[in-house]
Amino acid sequence: MENKDKTHYRKAFNSPYLSSADIVEPTVLKIKCVTLEPDKTKKTKDLFNTAYFSDKEIRPGEALKPMILNATNSRTMKNLTGSAFIDDWNDVHVTVYVDNGVKFRGDTVDGLRISTEHPKVSKPILTPAHKKHWANAIAAYKRDGNFNSIEKHVTVSAEMKAKIIEESKNVAPGQAE
Repeated sequence: MENKDKTHYRKAFNSPYLSSADIVEPTVLKIKCVTLEPDKTKKTKDLFNTAYFSDKEIRPGEALKPMILNATNSRTMKNLTGSAFIDDWNDVHVTVYVDNGVKFRGDTVDGLRISTEHPKVSKPILTPAHKKHWANAIAAYKRDGNFNSIEKHVTVSAEMKAKIIEESKNVAPGQAE
């Protein structure tokens, strides 16, 4: 049985934050936003840089918790984004992994780290089979007259661009929205 199919003993302690027990292999996640907020465990009165993710689940049926960005991970985010301001750390893809050599209160523990390398993230390929995305792409093309906003989210082949252009001529305003 692989580790990713096993239950870590720390799962029993139900932390409100992402922990090394939750990450079984390096995982690419998209940070939705980072906020400075009080400790949710109420064990301290400290404020933490807390990353919230766009993904809702880390695995099917398992909610993805926010992650405290300690000093090391905050420095990594500064370097990845080129900004020291947490407001600029939104919508950033990162790879979260477990480092088995983190020093914490005199002990060596398993801790979460954000990789210093930008993850390779591929965008989904747009096809008519994805009806909602397809309709949104047609509406965006009609609105903008180009593919710039569409290609921020998906990969569009030349063939699909031609099809979107053709279909956008045949769609009544408001129909593809």
